[in-house]
Amino acid sequence: MASISYSPAAFDGTSASDLLRSSSSSVTGIPLKTLGKVRFVVKRRDVIVAAKMRKMKKHEYPWPADPHPNVKGGVLTHLSHFKPLKEKLKPVTLDFEKPLDDVEKKIVDVRKMANETGLDFSDQIISLENKYQQALKELYLHLTPIQRVNIARHPNRPTFLDHVFNITDKFVELHGDRAGYDDPAIVTGIGTIDGRRYMFIGQQKGRNTKENIQRNFGMPTPHGYRKALRMMYYADHHGFPIVTFIDTPGAYADLKSEELGQGEAIAHNLRTMFGLKVPIVSIVIGEGGSGGALAIGCANKLLMLENAVFYVASPEACAAILWKSAKASPKV
Repeated sequence: MASISYSPAAFDGTSASDLLRSSSSSVTGIPLKTLGKVRFVVKRRDVIVAAKMRKMKKHEYPWPADPHPNVKGGVLTHLSHFKPLKEKLKPVTLDFEKPLDDVEKKIVDVRKMANETGLDFSDQIISLENKYQQALKELYLHLTPIQRVNIARHPNRPTFLDHVFNITDKFVELHGDRAGYDDPAIVTGIGTIDGRRYMFIGQQKGRNTKENIQRNFGMPTPHGYRKALRMMYYADHHGFPIVTFIDTPGAYADLKSEELGQGEAIAHNLRTMFGLKVPIVSIVIGEGGSGGALAIGCANKLLMLENAVFYVASPEACAAILWKSAKASPKV
């Protein structure tokens, strides 16, 4: 026997699609809209089972403690471990950018002096700002190869999930390789853009030291490539176009990964991507290192962002081979 406590006025104006019908509990005609306020009590002999239900945003898991009643659509944040950072990212100045710091400090000093004295230094500030912009333009028009690599590795460079959360209307992360492991260095999921579903696969670096350790600095293990392979098969079966984002120094090259078949996992991905029927677009957003990048990069169209790099081996590895020292990487 089931007893329900509710106000009769709550059922006015409901349609047939709003009604909950359950023959097993002998409860019929209960509007779905009222389930957030309903308390069910089921009594059988000496056992009493009570269930209290609350409203929440559809399809979110784990359920938020205080869901916002007016939130509609958007990124399903409760399905992803990727959250906004509590602290702001600290500005990072690369070695070759340090000459610009002197000009920037002069601008700050002149503005501070203008505020303290009340004098008009607008002409000097404009002159220094123009000088700064000209120096910045000249610097980035004549970058050396190793300087471009450093920009591609910039710790504040947007990551895969930063891009995905900004271009999709909804994104649901999918986990696991179905062999007992979920590699955090590769993130996969389904996202919608203008009502069209896409399978997104990308290598994820961390935004700080803690995240980099968790994400293994964006270096996937065989489990990560097998997770990506599973999602490719899934996308091909359902007809979802595949969009991959490449940002890795390379596949993780430790002994354990070799024992688990790192080379085989990469080769399997390469062979499979050549045979998929759905279109594939790959975008290099940072580093594209060796076979670790190529394992999700066999696409119909390959794109690269400005100052992104794609190489067979990292400059440090090449320098170690050619000159027996990774410090000689600027020569590469």
